[in-house]
Amino acid sequence: MTVPIAIIGAGIAGLSAAGALVKAGQRVHIFDKSRGPGGRMSSKRSEAGSLDLGAQYFTARDRRFVSQLQSWQAEGHVAEWAPMLFNAKAGQLSPSPDEQTRWVGTPRMGALTRAMISDFPAVYGCRVTEVFRGKDYWHLLDGEGASHGPFSQVVCAVPAPQATPLLAAAPKLAAVVAGVKMDPTWAVALGFDTPLDTRMQGCFVQDSPLDWLARDRSKPGRVSAGDTWVLHATSEWSREHIDLSREAVIEHLHGAFAELVGCAVPMPSFALAHRWLYARPAGNHEWGALGDADLGIYACGDWCLSGRVEGAWLSGQEAARRLLEHLQ
Repeated sequence: MTVPIAIIGAGIAGLSAAGALVKAGQRVHIFDKSRGPGGRMSSKRSEAGSLDLGAQYFTARDRRFVSQLQSWQAEGHVAEWAPMLFNAKAGQLSPSPDEQTRWVGTPRMGALTRAMISDFPAVYGCRVTEVFRGKDYWHLLDGEGASHGPFSQVVCAVPAPQATPLLAAAPKLAAVVAGVKMDPTWAVALGFDTPLDTRMQGCFVQDSPLDWLARDRSKPGRVSAGDTWVLHATSEWSREHIDLSREAVIEHLHGAFAELVGCAVPMPSFALAHRWLYARPAGNHEWGALGDADLGIYACGDWCLSGRVEGAWLSGQEAARRLLEHLQ
């Protein structure tokens, strides 16, 4: 029996690579520190139902991703979201002229990655701390001290700062990845028993601690008892307040939201905050994926390309392509 390929990270990039490798006849084994797949696409459970606290939507430009998107749409995993969009600048609201087609997982963003995981073997709640090479194969060590392996190849599909220590056995590769900076984002969800008196369903924000807000129930397939909003702080504000308590973050961002939404905003009946330490790459790269083919270790993720969901998917495809090319 062939020795499987280890994939560390069950976000879009890791699952994209896994799908391409399995399609080519390879065996994969996926590891993720979270309780399920999704990464920054995962939805958070709350008393208001499942909420998209990470990726809010995605777009499709590359023909390969467009083709994949059409398949997902046919299978019912994604739907188009056409929100009433606004821009907020210097306290003034104006309708947004942006006509970009936006897509969301349905009935929540995490549904897409749950479909992508298929029946691939996966271990969740497993934080890989070390990747080391034996005589012929790779092995993984987890935070509990358990060893996993053997594996013929390894694909690291996690944010660059988390990938760097896992790539220690490939120093040149690790040095490149160590140079990638990623920005944090504080996300807050606010629930109101009575719908707010606004037509707004999404808003791009300037001159504020916030840079984005969305009305969750405006997305296809969402069902919630009240009116729930998701707010994203700017990278700058998030970095400056990275260690602020969740209660203080909620208070600050609720205040910023109330200032710009253009209607009365009561105290929320429900609120939660989530800190994404590695929400998005600070700069753009055009690597596609990175790897040391001779050693059989690769790295992929949105940080290898555009920072978008599409970039993550394309990066996973490229990592798989390079790995398969070397095997031939």
